[in-house]
Amino acid sequence: MKILLIGAHGTIGSTIDRELSPRHEIVRIGRKSGDFQVDISDSASIRKLFQQTGQFDALICAAGSVTFAPLGQMSEKDFVLGLQNKLMGQVNLLLIGREFANDGASFTFTSGVINREPIRTGSSAALVNAALDGFVKAAAIELPRGLRVNSVSPTVLEEAMDHYAPFFRGFKPVPAAEVALAYAKSVEGLHTGQTYQVG
Repeated sequence: MKILLIGAHGTIGSTIDRELSPRHEIVRIGRKSGDFQVDISDSASIRKLFQQTGQFDALICAAGSVTFAPLGQMSEKDFVLGLQNKLMGQVNLLLIGREFANDGASFTFTSGVINREPIRTGSSAALVNAALDGFVKAAAIELPRGLRVNSVSPTVLEEAMDHYAPFFRGFKPVPAAEVALAYAKSVEGLHTGQTYQVG
């Protein structure tokens, strides 16, 4: 399969690459690195990406930004980053990407644990994650041509605990390699409309 991997050089993305590259052609995409570049918050940038990459069999997005800040300090504009980038960025990858997707192609997006197990400063992330998982479930029943869409919702990564441990006390972190298996299940399996919870 020809797989477009957005966020290919991040912690999760690079692990997905190692999991899938022995079996598939990986097109590595980043905001400023990789074979191609994209700003997922900009629909024109997304369309340009697909025009450059052409037809594909699977798309994985392991990228997306949200604001982490105490709710008491947040205003409407503080939620815009997550809504435009992580949420609508991934939604637009499907809306625009379906035009370039081969029959039976899959889309795999990234949400996260915070909407199920909230943390301090995580209200924007919780909002975006819940919305994305809901979109995946609803969009799956309407996609034509055998197209599939799933999301992966990981808990905190072992590799990130040096930085994030104070926010995830009591959580059991998972290795990125375990998270990568959920993306492989989505891409190489048959499911659609699923959220794969890891950890």
